[in-house]
Amino acid sequence: MPAGFRSEPLGQHDRSAFSCGVPTLDSYFHERAGQDQKRKLAAPYVLVENDSGTIVGYYTLSSCSIQPANLPTTMTRRLPRYQEYPAILIGRPALDRRFQGRKLGRRLLFDALHRCLVLSSQLGAVAVVVDAKDATARAFYEHVGFIPLESHDLKLYVPMGTISGLLGAEAPSANTR
Repeated sequence: MPAGFRSEPLGQHDRSAFSCGVPTLDSYFHERAGQDQKRKLAAPYVLVENDSGTIVGYYTLSSCSIQPANLPTTMTRRLPRYQEYPAILIGRPALDRRFQGRKLGRRLLFDALHRCLVLSSQLGAVAVVVDAKDATARAFYEHVGFIPLESHDLKLYVPMGTISGLLGAEAPSANTR
């Protein structure tokens, strides 16, 4: 995590000033993230500025599955022939407008990937999945190392075995959680 910031599960944070500029992401965070957390539909995490307590960004984690037909045979030939494979979905990543353009989006994604890697040692997951909102977001994810699913133009994945290499020196220590 960059100096001056911490990542933590959504709690009693003041969400009122958060605005990423995408109305659906803002309204989800203000109105539904806490409810989804209570109902165990998603686990929201926030990136917080240490000094001010300001929420810089957020994302959610939830379980999902991938059908084998959406993965390349190079990946599925090493897996048992199941109807679906378990995965972790990184949902609704968003940065507050005041913090955009400072490469914190990449840090937020890498924080999510680190959490997914840790979770994969506790539950089954062969990959991490993201839904890109548009072609620009897709290009961002592809640049980081995500691969488009076979039949979904804006849904991408990265195999769990690839994440350690992606994180490299940027991986936050598990002790800083």
